[in-house]
Amino acid sequence: MSESTLPRRVVVTGATGKLGRAVVAHLRAVGVDVLAVDRVGGRDPRDVDGEFLLVDLTDYGQVVEAFTGGADEHAGGDAIVHLAAVPAPGLMSNATTFANNSAATYNVFAAARAAGIKRVVWASSETVLGLPFDTPPPYAPVDEEYAPRPESTYSLNKALEEEMARHFCRWDPELVMVGLRFSNVMDVEDYAPFPSFDADPRLRRWNLWGYIDARDGAQAVERALAYDQPGADVFVIANADTVMTRSSASLMAEVYPGVEIRKELGEHETLLSIDKARRVLGYEPQHSWRDHVDVL
Repeated sequence: MSESTLPRRVVVTGATGKLGRAVVAHLRAVGVDVLAVDRVGGRDPRDVDGEFLLVDLTDYGQVVEAFTGGADEHAGGDAIVHLAAVPAPGLMSNATTFANNSAATYNVFAAARAAGIKRVVWASSETVLGLPFDTPPPYAPVDEEYAPRPESTYSLNKALEEEMARHFCRWDPELVMVGLRFSNVMDVEDYAPFPSFDADPRLRRWNLWGYIDARDGAQAVERALAYDQPGADVFVIANADTVMTRSSASLMAEVYPGVEIRKELGEHETLLSIDKARRVLGYEPQHSWRDHVDVL
């Protein structure tokens, strides 16, 4: 992918999170000018590497300033990568999670439209697929072809974000909005416990034994920023393998014996299908936990 296909300057929200740090570093490495944005209590922007702006995304005026260059010493952006959120269910009360995440995402979408920004990539979530799969998935590998099945307030908000994006694109047919349904984000230091998961395959059944290396998540963001098809679309983003050393077929047979398997599975093939992301975005994972942990 050539740098010329990417926006010149991108505003990244949630820039100090696990995925956000990887995305900011990756985009800067491929030549994109990045304004990193986050709300970090007590953090002085001068302590953060590169250009950084403290923004409360639940305040629409602050978001507009960040996107349009209204904040002193910071230009606006040509595209938005929206990663900021209460990152998972159960961290705050349901009402607090919904109030924060829904307001932040609406403000990001609306401010981008008001600023004339035509490209938005945002973090949707694997949770819309039906996590934690207490109700078995309709088939495996799961993909983007069935309707969202939110099972938590956090996931409900993600499903509503996807619907909201479709309406923003209906209002403005030039908008390109790409939702990336990221799996459980991991850094290299998170891989050490993975071999222990084999002792009980049900420990990680909640997301069909999936994960996403933060570096591959950043690659997916780059690919999505280069995507120029107007409208809203969503993609499952996971690594090519599972977190287990056991075969994917045996895991499904033991834990979800009644679920239809719709393709011949590779030995450790992800059960969160990335076929669409590969086909449409050119996404191809480059990393695996197996490269960092000794596997017997």
